[in-house]
Amino acid sequence: MFEEILNAVKNELGGHPDIAGNVTPEQETAIHDEIAQHIDNATAASSSGGGILSSLEQAVSSGGTVTNAIEGGLIGSLTSRFGLPPSVTGAISAALPGLLQKFAAKRAE
Repeated sequence: MFEEILNAVKNELGGHPDIAGNVTPEQETAIHDEIAQHIDNATAASSSGGGILSSLEQAVSSGGTVTNAIEGGLIGSLTSRFGLPPSVTGAISAALPGLLQKFAAKRAE
């Protein structure tokens, strides 16, 4: 599942002008890996918790607190690790809910 998530992250964010213009190719690869790992961990944890998965899916679709908590942890981690400017973290934040929703639903299947 991780490789599928990583490919989706690369497709969603690869070449994004706000990201590509502000990070090196090596940083971009590391950022993609960290985002994919974060999504994989979040969706795996939610699928083993039964009701947590449905809470995650509902929160993702409504921009709720579970999504905000996941997003905040990831953005905080990326910012501290890479010193990313707001344009990069904004692009990642915008893509994250859709990515989470896609893979939370796959874990439920």
